[in-house]
Amino acid sequence: MKSKHPETLVLHAGSYRRDAATTAVAVPIYQTTSYQFNSTEHAANLFALKELGNIYTRIMNPTQAVFEERVAALEGGVAALALSSGQAAEFIAVQNIAHVGDNIVSSTDLYGGTWNLFANTLKTMGIETRFVDPVDPEAFARATDARTRCYFAETLPNPKLQVFPIAEVAKIGRARGVPLIVDNTAAPILCKPLEHGAAVVVHSTTKYIGGHGTSIGGIIVDGGNFDWEKHADRFPMLNQPDPSYHGAVWTQAVKPLGPVAYIIKARVTLLRDIGAAVSPFNAFLFIQGLETMPLRLRAHCENAARVAKFLAGNAKVRHVIYPGLMEGEYRRRADAYLKGGYGGLVGFELAKGGDAGRRFIEALEMFYHVANIGDARSLAIHPATTTHSQLSADEQLATGVNDRYVRLSIGIEHIDDILADLDQALAKV
Repeated sequence: MKSKHPETLVLHAGSYRRDAATTAVAVPIYQTTSYQFNSTEHAANLFALKELGNIYTRIMNPTQAVFEERVAALEGGVAALALSSGQAAEFIAVQNIAHVGDNIVSSTDLYGGTWNLFANTLKTMGIETRFVDPVDPEAFARATDARTRCYFAETLPNPKLQVFPIAEVAKIGRARGVPLIVDNTAAPILCKPLEHGAAVVVHSTTKYIGGHGTSIGGIIVDGGNFDWEKHADRFPMLNQPDPSYHGAVWTQAVKPLGPVAYIIKARVTLLRDIGAAVSPFNAFLFIQGLETMPLRLRAHCENAARVAKFLAGNAKVRHVIYPGLMEGEYRRRADAYLKGGYGGLVGFELAKGGDAGRRFIEALEMFYHVANIGDARSLAIHPATTTHSQLSADEQLATGVNDRYVRLSIGIEHIDDILADLDQALAKV
């Protein structure tokens, strides 16, 4: 598939055209745990990576493979690895190149669950996270040392919504041999981080890629654009013999397959050992969601822009957080990195303090009060008491959260109905 248009890629990218056995056009759900080997030699070759093929659904599955190929094509990467959740994708993306004694440098502008993963769980594994404010890209350089294994950021941080300076930080990292990993969950299609210098992209496919709110999943996309071998000292896990896989040196072992050492290692070591596999059924549902995502995303963006304008004109709203309404450097970044819209998320702070945020949430009638974004339905939440409640007060402020803040994920309902529900809820605050 040579097209670069997302509307075409989500339907046709990858090697799947029809099922070889039945000629079915729709991707089958290969609901199986195991795969018959042709011979003992065939089995040995698969396990030794002399041949690529299905071994066990904990590691790979034909339905999953079609999904991976299409997301990789959409992001402009060379290969992808689908996983059981977005959190699993972030965890494996980092641990694939970092271990005890190493550190990563992360933007402060993060989803609360990611902050906890980095600040607490990775810490128990001996991996330090150094949080820096992306308002100054050079902060990443100042936090870097010989044991820094990656930079991490969200394209459109949830809930702060200040677009990350991808190219600036990626350039800083590449000068030092440090790859940038970008969570592009909130901006699929709108932003292509790999085109701006990022090395790896992750998604929670639960969100816009799925769009239906039925399935949990995540994915890692390898850009194939970072020279892991050139920086061998910084990435011993890819350049020194791996005792968990017969002493394989990953940058050498998979060289005939192309620049895929990073993603192959993630699949055959970490996914094999941790077991955070996506189910074949969920992979199938994500393929269904992916097929309509370009159309849905247009509606999300159009409706969100209208909601932001409506809220900005309401006296009960103190401040609206939306890339299209930002000014100065934040607006420049939004225009530079987001093409086709400013996303489907809108945040706002109520003029009243105290429990105003809670009262607004409880007054909504059509909006769902759920801990999710990117659903076809409109959603609302009060982050300070939910998604970011495990963070300290200072950590909440660093991520853009306070008690007045409400986050909206604008769906694809008719805009008149969305605005009517917001209007009646604001009237009760």
